[in-house]
Amino acid sequence: MKRLSLSFRRALSCLTLGCLALSASHARAQDYPQKPVRLVVPYAAGGLPDTIARTLAQRFADDFGQQFVIDNRAGGGGLPGCEFVARSPADGYTLLVGDVSQMSINPFIYKVLPYDPVRDFSPISLVGLSPLFLVLHPSVPANTFQELVAYARAHPGQLNYGSSGSGSVHHLAVEAMKYALGLDLVHIPFKGTGQSVPALLGGQVSMLYSALPAIAPHVKTGKVKLVAASTITRSPQAPDIPAVAELGIADYDYPAEIGLLAPIGTPAPIIARLNAEIVRALKHPEARARFANLGIDPVGGTPEAYGERIRSGMEKYSRVVRIAGVRAD
Repeated sequence: MKRLSLSFRRALSCLTLGCLALSASHARAQDYPQKPVRLVVPYAAGGLPDTIARTLAQRFADDFGQQFVIDNRAGGGGLPGCEFVARSPADGYTLLVGDVSQMSINPFIYKVLPYDPVRDFSPISLVGLSPLFLVLHPSVPANTFQELVAYARAHPGQLNYGSSGSGSVHHLAVEAMKYALGLDLVHIPFKGTGQSVPALLGGQVSMLYSALPAIAPHVKTGKVKLVAASTITRSPQAPDIPAVAELGIADYDYPAEIGLLAPIGTPAPIIARLNAEIVRALKHPEARARFANLGIDPVGGTPEAYGERIRSGMEKYSRVVRIAGVRAD
């Protein structure tokens, strides 16, 4: 028998080592998790990402048989929480519950960002979308989106709108609409929807975008008028309300979105296992009922699909931030 060449033996050795590493990686995924897992939420307790994290933690604990601990790291536009996860070991025991602000908006409103949404994180899954609904104060002489646009064009600078803060998705969704339709609307930022919605009810602002649960009771009593949704298609939460995309702005899609991510380099089998558990969790009747009460449409999907959504979101929001001239520092 001829002796194997040195190059062939080296290739065979590398192949063997690769197979052993892959086998070990799969073995780790099968045993995962062997200790509590930390879910970092870059917001205070009680908000939408926090509530989603707690819903997932409950389902994960039941399915994995291990504790999932919520770690709220609020403040700084979510930067400290994201940086903490980005610098954590890539072993699947520290995960980020991030939203569109941290992933697609922050890179363009901060001069210095201590993390990179693409290079520092491995997407696991988009968990859910929270459609925003455009609501008007009764004093605005419009009952439909088309009537609102016509009135705003006839009265430039006379209508204002509230948001949950400068650079928020609520703010940038209106700025994108203003630019596309050539409207002159005055922005009045607040510190969260807990301030902006009461301002709308009190007539301090003419309109704003909000998730449905915060405004649904006021729509029923006629205190506000619901005219459009910010998603690309109509939301199942309010199927009779048209989407802005079908009313003249093609590809207009500005929902709040929440997903789960891990530090870059987390083994693919662990990412795949977490993804499968999210898909399972989002099918659970209790989780779906909780999401419906929060105004969230459960999504799921592959890590690749979520990664592509983050990248396309960055492209979209970079344009809107530039148009609006938003800076956070």
